[in-house]
Amino acid sequence: MMTFAVLGGILLNIGAYLTYKGLIFRAVMVYLVADVCWVLMAYERQDWLGMVFIVVGIVFGLLAFAKMRSGNMEKELKKEQI
Repeated sequence: MMTFAVLGGILLNIGAYLTYKGLIFRAVMVYLVADVCWVLMAYERQDWLGMVFIVVGIVFGLLAFAKMRSGNMEKELKKEQI
């Protein structure tokens, strides 16, 4: 039986694979679709607090995606100069 939780989990695995392959923009898009599945799951279960946290995560994800797309995001993994 395909539920929103199962679909979101499958999308999470696809997003992780895309991240591993270095396809970050596509991975972020897949993660956001997975978030929509989890919002629908929380709505079905009437988990309002869970929905709020998921929506806040979606907003931060969209902001990060926009920042990456514009090229303004700095890389966190920089080699330190000794």
